[in-house]
Amino acid sequence: MHQRLTFSKKERLCSKKLTEKLFKKSHSFFDFPFKIVYYFASSTEILPADVPVQVLFTASKRVLKKAVSRNQAKRMMREAYRKNKMPLFEKLVESNKRLILGFIYNGPKGPEYSKTELKIISVINRLIQEVNREDKKSLNPSVNHQENIIKNSN
Repeated sequence: MHQRLTFSKKERLCSKKLTEKLFKKSHSFFDFPFKIVYYFASSTEILPADVPVQVLFTASKRVLKKAVSRNQAKRMMREAYRKNKMPLFEKLVESNKRLILGFIYNGPKGPEYSKTELKIISVINRLIQEVNREDKKSLNPSVNHQENIIKNSN
């Protein structure tokens, strides 16, 4: 079955509470020119049932002074994400996880679409690896306990 590559309202992160959690309790990494913040949602948090990921796109006003440039950067990120999100969706559905995700553009100038798309693909691949890591933690709690012991001893 071929799924339509859309980016619906349900997939957009609009909730203030979830946005605050994303920036307070999240994990993050850089893949220049993006900073990616993500948070695995618990089962108690309210997310639409049929959407495994809610996404936020933003561009820094400090870096891109003009609103036109910020809007263009966000538009490119949304389009690249929309076209390449299916592997992430499939992995999250398979592992029964929910993800709240933020893309922050921090590049020195407005992005080029081809470079933006390549970076978004690499970010999605890294997020799939993070989902795999979370699966391993939930399947083997003794490994998680051992990691905590090692962290606390250092």
